[in-house]
Amino acid sequence: MVTQEDVAYVARLCRIDLDQHDLDAFVPHMQEILAYVDKLNQLDTAHIEPTPHVLPMSNVTAEDSPAASIPRADALQSAPESADGFFLVPPIID
Repeated sequence: MVTQEDVAYVARLCRIDLDQHDLDAFVPHMQEILAYVDKLNQLDTAHIEPTPHVLPMSNVTAEDSPAASIPRADALQSAPESADGFFLVPPIID
């Protein structure tokens, strides 16, 4: 049985502020979720191979081969600011 204290505890872990109305509303939702998870736990999955994804997938990668890059002047042409051949960006640490 899910209580308001359980919902408040989970909300605190998630750093979510819930008022009394929200706590009242989430109790039945959390009970439904846990009932569904309990149903899933009753399934026999002993003979099912674990998979990282429900659909068969494979990585499609291109051959990594060295190639000439664009000239520095062309790359810096789209920059809002540059100096001495480098991009100028605003400082993020004082």
